[in-house]
Amino acid sequence: MVPVSAVAMRAPRLALVAGETSGDQLGAALIDSLRARCPGVEVRGVCGPLMRLAGCTPLADAHELAVMGLVEVLAHLPRLLGLRRRLRRELLAWQPDAFIGIDAPEFNLGLAGQLRARGLRTVQYVSPQVWAWRERRVQRIAANCDLVLCLLPFEPPFYARHGARAQFVGHPLADQIPLDSDRAAARRALGLAADATVVALLPGSRAGEVSRLGRDFIEAAAVLAARQPGIAFIAPMASAQARTLFAEHLAAAGPGAEGGPGRVRVELLDGQARLALQAADAALLASGTASLEALLCRCPMVVAYRLRAATAFLLRALRMVRLPYFSLPNLLAGEKLVPEFFQGAVSGPALADSLQLQLADASRRAMLSERFRAIHVTLRCGGAAQAADAVLKLINRG
Repeated sequence: MVPVSAVAMRAPRLALVAGETSGDQLGAALIDSLRARCPGVEVRGVCGPLMRLAGCTPLADAHELAVMGLVEVLAHLPRLLGLRRRLRRELLAWQPDAFIGIDAPEFNLGLAGQLRARGLRTVQYVSPQVWAWRERRVQRIAANCDLVLCLLPFEPPFYARHGARAQFVGHPLADQIPLDSDRAAARRALGLAADATVVALLPGSRAGEVSRLGRDFIEAAAVLAARQPGIAFIAPMASAQARTLFAEHLAAAGPGAEGGPGRVRVELLDGQARLALQAADAALLASGTASLEALLCRCPMVVAYRLRAATAFLLRALRMVRLPYFSLPNLLAGEKLVPEFFQGAVSGPALADSLQLQLADASRRAMLSERFRAIHVTLRCGGAAQAADAVLKLINRG
């Protein structure tokens, strides 16, 4: 371990490993907050474009960790293990004052354990959903991490019951997104008519998600467009790869059955998910951080989640899922605020029916807006700043 006196003599060195788009967002906000406190901080690790802009020296790209599901990981295991071995060697040679794994727990917890065994302090930023499934992982987290930084308020009490150190820091997205979004400004920025009915489609940031959900999302849009002509559909794409896959699904969409919906026009956007959610009357999206972003933008939503069939079978057979909901809005509310569709329940017509209800029920939309705002206030507590303070306190304690 690097002596505390040595840390005090130089700017802190921090290693960050982020997986996919949401981890890159969290990492960038954390780096900015760290630099505000320690302008000379050195940061290296696995990062995306936002973390690079914030000053992280890349050791690998965050998209390399964007693998989802139990079965899906197996195909990538040799590459992931090779990457982890390389990072272990390079980080032990560099001797950072702390290692911070941002989400991607299956990759980061193993690396954290290896680094902690060699004397480095370790942090997991974003708790795995141990309170929802595979609860026994909490013992591994406690053994591998000096601290867990939690984005959700109900997580630290769970860790406390298992003797692990955890701290609720709030969610950086709640700080970045205003409590009251300007829909008119968002529509102007995207070139949308002020009086248009707008639906946003967000099929996920991972290639696997887009592949499994893209066709159904496009079918849902086509069904809805046939019922309510004039709806504007926008689809912010998280990456060039996601855009290519979704565009292929869109181009392949056939005319439908006789008398059914035909091809639908969807405007693809490069990024701009937040603007799209602020502008939209409703959103159809893949479960994950996008559902939280929709909540913070006070956008009614329908949430879908589909894994490979083998992964879903294992989850059910081994009884690894413990909660009645999977979307963040419902978990935070403790009740079913937004419609959820899982695995076989995901279909174009079913999603279209649910979206139509979201668009038609004005009283429900008003209720959702109030509930979403209340949750936003709870999560809005300087997340990145609190995380930075917690990390600096950890590396400077004796």
